[in-house]
Amino acid sequence: MIEGVKRALVLAPHTDDGEFGCGGTMARLVEQGADVRYVAFSIATRSLPEGFAPDTLAREVREATAEIGIPAGNLTVHDFDVRTFPRHRQEILELLIEIWNDWQPDCVFQPSLHDVHQDHQTIASEGLRAFKRTTILGYEIPWNNFDFSYQAYIALERAHVERKVAALEKYASQQHRRYANAEYVWNVARTHGINVNREYAEVFQVYRVVA
Repeated sequence: MIEGVKRALVLAPHTDDGEFGCGGTMARLVEQGADVRYVAFSIATRSLPEGFAPDTLAREVREATAEIGIPAGNLTVHDFDVRTFPRHRQEILELLIEIWNDWQPDCVFQPSLHDVHQDHQTIASEGLRAFKRTTILGYEIPWNNFDFSYQAYIALERAHVERKVAALEKYASQQHRRYANAEYVWNVARTHGINVNREYAEVFQVYRVVA
């Protein structure tokens, strides 16, 4: 499914969503020579633990995406206030349309429409509107998805998962969260891989495939 992708766009409502949802796939695409761009819409300043500087997540996402192999020039970080995206729906849509007009990605990775977080829902629905002419895959955030259809499996090698784990470890400010756990990330990748007779995999909902 992704062998022919030359321009891949990852939409992350908050920094680290993209790494959790498709970090291994990003590593595989980079390895294949694809041009991978990452757009984060919030650095979640209000959600930072006490003691961390307001720009902490802006720095951490730079380090994390660099770990995966994404050039600094391919990272865009916005600062929409966390949990307020529905109020900024039109502005977000216009930003996404601008990306389409300027770059026209072959494939867009975004949250699932079944993600229950309001910010994730906004990016998912506006992504479908902005990128209706290209392939769109919804990535899994297990703790937010109560109705997720495993429609596409992207097989990964160990090195891809290693890069995903290393990227997520750059988020020192998020290590208090139970899911920010290397063993958990490995186990999810291993479970999805076993389900399709591969060593590791990430899973996606398919919204559109343009081949």
